[in-house]
Amino acid sequence: MEEAIANIHLSDSREAVITQAMGLHGQALLELVYSYVQNRELAEDLTQEIFLKCYQKLHQYNGKAKFKTWLWQIAINHCRDYLKSWYNQNVFVSEEHAGAVSSMKEAFENQVVAKDEHEQLAHAVMSLSPVYREVIYLHYYEDLSMKEISYVTGANQNTVKTRLKRAKVLLKESLEG
Repeated sequence: MEEAIANIHLSDSREAVITQAMGLHGQALLELVYSYVQNRELAEDLTQEIFLKCYQKLHQYNGKAKFKTWLWQIAINHCRDYLKSWYNQNVFVSEEHAGAVSSMKEAFENQVVAKDEHEQLAHAVMSLSPVYREVIYLHYYEDLSMKEISYVTGANQNTVKTRLKRAKVLLKESLEG
């Protein structure tokens, strides 16, 4: 992937790079975005916006980090921006309330039907605050190192380690309680 990006200036094939990135990282990126917004349709929309941003900023990729790490940094920043946005706080909440009954029913059915440890863990992870959820997700689901997580989130490595340790404690309490 990094080689394809390095050759962009020679062949002007940004479209090919983005197409390749969507194939390699699209599903994982969608899952990352979903972990922030917890709404499938919204996650799909935001994922498309993220790939558009990636396309627009591809010339800024300098190869200091892996392409996937760079893409995750764009994605996390985009999700954070969305969660802070006026639209999310004023419009999406209203839509969420409109579907609250069906969401509660769906959540109840999921709890009744699926009691295995994997789903309990996933639920516990989703109940964490975004700061803790992102380090858990990036470390355990995306196998990023502390250094890569630090780069993606913009936090120093010691902060990342502290967040990961605290997230583990919170998960343990949630699963045992």
